Amino acid sequence: MPIYEYKCKKCGKEFEMFQGIADPAAKSCKFCKGQVHKLMSVSTFHLKGSGWYATDYGGKKAPAGEKKKEESKSPETTEKSQPPSTTKIEE
Repeated sequence: MPIYEYKCKKCGKEFEMFQGIADPAAKSCKFCKGQVHKLMSVSTFHLKGSGWYATDYGGKKAPAGEKKKEESKSPETTEKSQPPSTTKIEE
């Protein structure tokens, strides 16, 4: 069942109520019986475990600015890769 938060217009107290989605909203404060209004609160919903991405997307592409920086590097500044050494295995 969802938890709904209310604030009293008369005494200013905030309180929570467990209510079903189809249940009617509270109309009076449980402390002073004054009129209440429903508060909007931040959800604590958080996806955890394997298979979920924090950004909702599987892969990230580099922004256009970073991509251009990599392409603009001169070949003199980048290291040349050496071919793997070959070793003979005697049987």
